[in-house]
Amino acid sequence: MSQILAASDGVTGSLSSIGYGLAAIGPGVGVGIIFGNGTQALARQPEAAGLIRANQILGFAFCEALALIGLVMPFVY
Repeated sequence: MSQILAASDGVTGSLSSIGYGLAAIGPGVGVGIIFGNGTQALARQPEAAGLIRANQILGFAFCEALALIGLVMPFVY
């Protein structure tokens, strides 16, 4: 019985790492979209640079918070 538990513990750890790798794709895509669209917005309306930049930083912070939550979750369980 202990051999079965040991095997399942190893699989769970590996799946957590794979899960975080897959979860990191979402924030990566989100950051790319934020800065890509921000660059387009700056090219169209350079006078709104301050507002656009502030919104970019806020969106980046939210995306990175999701990535950090995804990093912590495999260690919680």
